[in-house]
Amino acid sequence: MANVAFLGLGVMGFPMAGHLAAAGHRVTVFNRTPAKAEAWVARHGGGHAPTPRQAAQGADFVMACVGNDDDLRAVCTGPDGAFAAMAPGAVLVDHTTVSAAVTRELAAVAAGLGAGFVDAPVSGGQAGAEGGQLSIMCGGTQADYDAAEPVMAAYARICRRMGDSGAGQLTKMCNQIAIAGLVQGLAESLNFAERAGLSIPQVVEVISQGAAGSWQMQNRHATMAEGRYDFGFAVDWMRKDLGICLATANETGASLPVTALVDQLYKEVQAMGGGRWDTSSLIARLRR
Repeated sequence: MANVAFLGLGVMGFPMAGHLAAAGHRVTVFNRTPAKAEAWVARHGGGHAPTPRQAAQGADFVMACVGNDDDLRAVCTGPDGAFAAMAPGAVLVDHTTVSAAVTRELAAVAAGLGAGFVDAPVSGGQAGAEGGQLSIMCGGTQADYDAAEPVMAAYARICRRMGDSGAGQLTKMCNQIAIAGLVQGLAESLNFAERAGLSIPQVVEVISQGAAGSWQMQNRHATMAEGRYDFGFAVDWMRKDLGICLATANETGASLPVTALVDQLYKEVQAMGGGRWDTSSLIARLRR
């Protein structure tokens, strides 16, 4: 069992840290809102610290699950950042979806300190985090990955090293690109069925068993039919992720026409007041 610091207790981080505690690891948590850290300790035991540096003191592994590039830099660097306390040989595992550029930047800083760094963004949403069934795509050295993988196993359905530093984030971009077009296609399909006078449950029962079937169809068709979006992965977060994808595509020369279109459709959902709605809310703009 390891000494683990967990930085960031949002809808993903809170249950992920809980799985680490349940697996027997000694966990110290940090959150910008101390009340959430206190609530975590009340539920799972362990301890909480007022700064990332204090949380990381004596930790074998530091897990981060925060908001964006700037949030990740804030918990890693500076006098109160985790790097200020990490001993040589400790490994920082970043579960945040961020740019490959900031990943490589921070991995270089960690290496200069004799510490490891694994970029390990996740897919599976809040339900996957709560059930300990996340898909984790990782970048970093083989040694750092091999050290961290048994710890990540506490909340992983599958965990794979995709290559050197940044490869995990690039794989997560592939994931978000694939989801964007898929959710828009599902929204159009269900809206079409509705306007044609068909029963959405009956349509989904049939087409989900063929080539059109998907996780999104299985898990989101009912709430989309009900017009219920107050859960899941927020539109605001998806736009942040798609922005990273589009910026990286500009750097690599990849063409993402559907991703760019869906990003603008999500912008319309935000204008409707749906920034915190689940990404399946794309159907809402078709019903206007």
